[in-house]
Amino acid sequence: MLNCRGVTQLLSESLDRELSLSDRMNLKIHVMMCSGCRNFGRHMKVLREASSRYAVGEVPTQEEQSRTGERNA
Repeated sequence: MLNCRGVTQLLSESLDRELSLSDRMNLKIHVMMCSGCRNFGRHMKVLREASSRYAVGEVPTQEEQSRTGERNA
């Protein structure tokens, strides 16, 4: 079974490549039990989406800003 460090690594990698079946299963089991890693995965997805939008000139929505803790300047 993976520890939190291994899970955060896999969560990051899963945004860039398809994970193996065993990695996906181990990841799913761990994330079901670990709220910290579950939150990390959610934040990674939100940040990836927001940065992708920013790169093409879209401004993050108010909801996205509040989820990432971003403040208006």
